[in-house]
Amino acid sequence: MLQSKESFNIIVLAKQVPDTRNVGKDAMKADGTVNRAALPAIFNPEDLNALEHALQIKDKHPGTKITLLTMGPGRAAEVIREGLFRGADDGVLLTDRAFAGADTLATSYALSMAVRKIGNFDIIISGRQAIDGDTAQVGPQVAEKLGIPQITYTENIESIATDKIRIKRRLQNGVETVESPLPVLITVNGSAMPCRPRNAKLLQKYKHAKTVTERQVEHIDYID
Repeated sequence: MLQSKESFNIIVLAKQVPDTRNVGKDAMKADGTVNRAALPAIFNPEDLNALEHALQIKDKHPGTKITLLTMGPGRAAEVIREGLFRGADDGVLLTDRAFAGADTLATSYALSMAVRKIGNFDIIISGRQAIDGDTAQVGPQVAEKLGIPQITYTENIESIATDKIRIKRRLQNGVETVESPLPVLITVNGSAMPCRPRNAKLLQKYKHAKTVTERQVEHIDYID
């Protein structure tokens, strides 16, 4: 059970992905890559699980701030809006044409630089992997680039205090409980608690949310 004591600054890494659950004949290009234009875009499912973990912390620790961080084209701002509709506080869209086709190494580098720009974080939470790549590499790579501990395969956050977090991991051969000092990056399994639905009041508040600050040099767009 989460213990109510402090408030925390949480960054949730999220990705807009093509819905590969509905793959048709036009879903793949001749070179074997996904034809993203032929598929609807959705909030990566395991990143929604990650968002729910952040929201549960916020429920127990009033004053906690949740910032969504995503990287992609302008339309990826829909991921941030979806997060705002569920209870996130603000979001950052990292966008540049130079990011097109980025592999996990380039993606994790860009995200880690954005995290440094945001600053003042206690916990970074991401889904274990994205359904359009299934690599499970970006979260751990971001942690390595930031020089912070990482806990993968998170099933549940059992407790959190000023300087440490206790987590239950679900592995192939059983369950493991581990502790880590803060700050920490955790990745969340798809079998974890599903994300709550949109909040009607927040939907009305944020349905017309727009980019309010644009930093051309860093190519970071802020939505609040």
